Amino acid sequence: MNTDTIADYLTRVRNAIKANHRVVEIPASNIKKEITKVLFEKGYIANYKFEDDTTQGNIKIALKYNPITKVPAIRSISRVSKPGLRKYAGVDNMPRVLNGLGIAVLSTSRGVMSDKEAKNLNIGGEVLCYVY
Repeated sequence: MNTDTIADYLTRVRNAIKANHRVVEIPASNIKKEITKVLFEKGYIANYKFEDDTTQGNIKIALKYNPITKVPAIRSISRVSKPGLRKYAGVDNMPRVLNGLGIAVLSTSRGVMSDKEAKNLNIGGEVLCYVY
C-alpha cells in the first residue's frame, strides 16, 4: 500500500532517468495525469499516453534526452508538499526554482499548473514538486 502516490510517480520517473530508460509506465490517477500534462507542456518529457486497459489505467511517459549528449531534460525532480507536511504558496511568496530556470508544479483551485501560470492567473496553491 502506497500512501503518497505523487512521490511514487516522481520516484519512478527519477529512477527511469538514472537507468537511461526511454519509456516509464506508471499507475494512473487524475492528479498524476495533470502533472504529466504540465511536464509535457513545459518540455520536460517527449510524449505521454494514457492507457485505460485496466481498472486503474496506466500512464506511459516517453522521457526526453538531448540527442547528441544523451543528457536528460529532467535533471532533478523532487517532492515538496508531503502528506505529513503540506506546503502552500500564495502569489506573493511563489517559489523560484533554480532562479527561474526550473518550474514548480502547483495544485490550485483551477487545476494543476506551473508556478508561472499560477502567478499570471494571480492564484496560489499547494506546491507539489520542483522540476529542473
